[in-house]
Amino acid sequence: MPSVSAGRVPLRHSLVTRLLVSSVVIALAAISATAWLAATTTTRAINYEQGGAAADQRAVYEALVGYAATHHDWSGAAAMVHSRAAKLGRRITLTTDDHKIILDSQAGPALRNTRPSAVVDPLHVDLDLTGGTEHIDERATGPYTVPAEDRYVLSEVARNALTCFNKMGYDGVVETSKTGRPSVVLTTVRAEAERPLTRSVTESCGLELDSLVSPAEKKALQTLSTLTASCLGLGDRSSQLRMTPTFEAYLGESAVVRTAHEKIKVTPPSLLKPAGPVGVVQGCVEAGRRTQLRPYVAPRALLFVTAPGTGRTTLSLSGGSIGRIVAVTGAVLLATVAATVLIGRRLVRPLRNLAEAAELHTPAPVSTRDEIGRLARALNDSAKRRERAEAQRRTMVNDVAHELRTPLSNIRTWLEAAQDDLAPTDAQLLALLHEEALLLQHIIDDLGDLAAADAGILRIDLRPTDLRDVLTHVVDSHRGNAFAAGVRLELTVAGDPVVRADQARLRQVIGNLISNAIRHTPPGGSVTVDANGPTISVRDTGTGIGPTDLPKIFDRFWRADESRSRVTGGSGLGLAIARHLTEAHGGTIEVESEPGRGTLFTIRLPGFDARTSADRAHGGLVERGQRLASGQTGPPGPTEVEPGGQSPV
Repeated sequence: MPSVSAGRVPLRHSLVTRLLVSSVVIALAAISATAWLAATTTTRAINYEQGGAAADQRAVYEALVGYAATHHDWSGAAAMVHSRAAKLGRRITLTTDDHKIILDSQAGPALRNTRPSAVVDPLHVDLDLTGGTEHIDERATGPYTVPAEDRYVLSEVARNALTCFNKMGYDGVVETSKTGRPSVVLTTVRAEAERPLTRSVTESCGLELDSLVSPAEKKALQTLSTLTASCLGLGDRSSQLRMTPTFEAYLGESAVVRTAHEKIKVTPPSLLKPAGPVGVVQGCVEAGRRTQLRPYVAPRALLFVTAPGTGRTTLSLSGGSIGRIVAVTGAVLLATVAATVLIGRRLVRPLRNLAEAAELHTPAPVSTRDEIGRLARALNDSAKRRERAEAQRRTMVNDVAHELRTPLSNIRTWLEAAQDDLAPTDAQLLALLHEEALLLQHIIDDLGDLAAADAGILRIDLRPTDLRDVLTHVVDSHRGNAFAAGVRLELTVAGDPVVRADQARLRQVIGNLISNAIRHTPPGGSVTVDANGPTISVRDTGTGIGPTDLPKIFDRFWRADESRSRVTGGSGLGLAIARHLTEAHGGTIEVESEPGRGTLFTIRLPGFDARTSADRAHGGLVERGQRLASGQTGPPGPTEVEPGGQSPV
C-alpha cells in the first residue's frame, strides 16, 4: 500500500493560503450580518422540529404496531401508510431486516445505509416509544380470543363476582380486555368493608371468574404450559405446570382452570407453588406466548420515517425560518456571488470530487499537489484499512457468537440438571464440566486464528486419538439439549478405532454436527452417531435439505431458512467450520439429505497405524545415517510429522 507523503507543500500551492485570501473578504461581511439571526432562528426551529419529528415517529409506530398485532401480514396496511405519510409530509417505509421493501409511501433513495426509526414487532414492543410496561402488545390476542358465544357466560360470572365484592364493601367495575375476557377492577373500599382486601378475599369472590375459560382459551393455555415447562427444564414435573388466564405459572396436581361444561374442582393459585423465580418464569412465559402469537401477527419490520425524496432522517427547518434567514442574508449573498463564483469554483471543485467519492465509496481522485491531494491519498488508504478491519470485526463477532454457544449451553444444562437433582453432583459431572470449560478456552484461543485459517496457516495438534472416547464425550455433553428438545440421541461405535486427530477440534466438529441435527429434528425424532473405523456419521430424522440447497450448506453464514433468527437458526458458521477442520485433519465431509427424510453427514478421517508410524520413524533414522555416512550434509527431504507434533494447515 503506498504511503502518504509528509512533505511540506509550497506556500504558493498551499490551499490554506488560497482559502485564507478568498474567504476573509466574504466571511467578514457575511458573518457579521447573519450570525445572530441564523443562530437564534435555527436553534428555535430545530428545537421545534425535533419535538415534532419525535411525536410523528411515535404516532406512526403506535399505528403500525396496532395493525401488526391484529393482522398476520402487511398486505392491507398500504392505505394507512400512505394516509399517515400524506398527513405528516414525510416518507414512511417498511422493510425486512435485510432491507427488502415491504411498503413505501413514495419512491426514493435506497435506505440500506440509513438507521431505522424503530423496529415494528408487536411481540417485542419498544417501551421507549410507547411508554408502557408490557413487551407484548395487548392487541395481539391470537388463540386467546374468547369466542362470542362464550363471552355472555363470562360476563354473567363477572357481574356475579362484582356483586359479591359489593356485598363485602368493595366497589368496582367490569372491564373487558382485548381478548374479550371480562375482569373485575376494584376502585374503592367502603368504610363498612367486612375485612381488609387480601388475596383470600379476592379469591373468595373472583375465583370462579378467574378459573372459568373458553375451550379455545384452555387449549391455548395448555400449549403455553408445555412451552413454558420445556423452557424451565421441568422434565418429569412438566405435567404439574398450571397456567392461569393472566399467564401466571404454578406447580400442582389440581387444575386451576375449567370450561363451563366441565364439572371439576379448581384450586386457588394461592395454594399452589410458584413454578420458579419470578423473572425466570416470566421470561419463559413470554417466550412461549411469542411462539404462539407469531403466526397471528405481521412479520417484524424496520420502520423508516424520512424527509420526502431523501433517505435521511435529518431534520429540516420550517418555511418561515428559512424565509427570515434568506431575507436578511440575501443582500450580502448578492454582493459576494461574483467573487464566490470565480474563486469558489476553482477551490471547491476538488473538494466536491472528494466528497462524491466518499459518498459513493469509490477511490478519491488525486489530481492536485496541495493538501487536498494529500487528503485524497490519506482517505483512500484509510478506506481500505477500515473496510478490511470492519470485515475482520464482523467475522470475529459472528464466529464468537456461534462457537461459544454450544459449550456454554452444555455447561448450563448440566448445572441446571444438578440444581434440580436430575444429575448427581459427583466427580463425573465435575470432570465433564471441566472438559467443557477447557473446550471453551480452546475455542477462544482458536477464534483469533480463524482469519489466518483462510490464508492456510492454521495449526492443529495431531495425536493418536481413541475415537470411542471422543464420541462418547461429545454425545454425553449434548444429551441435555437433546432431552430438552424431545430428541433421542444414540451412539454406536464398532470396535476401538484410533485416528490421528486434534481431540478438541474433532470434538468441535462432531459437536457442531450433533447440535445442528438436534436443532433441525422435531420432538420425537432421533439423532444417531455411528463410527466404523475412521468413518464417522451423524444421521437425523429431521426436516432435511432440498437438492438446490445442498451445494451451499457448507458456505459461511448460509441458512436454508432465511426467516429464522440467529437465536433459533444459528449464525451459519457451524458447518463451514466443521468442513474446514475436517479438511485440516486430511479428511473429507459429505452430506446426503432429502426433504422430510432427514440428513446424513459422513466424515472420513485418515486412520492411524502404530506399526506404520514406527516403521516410518525407523526408516527416517536409517536414511539419516546413510546420508551422514556418505558425506551428505544438506537438509533432508520432506518427512511425516510425528504424532503429537504441530502440523500446519
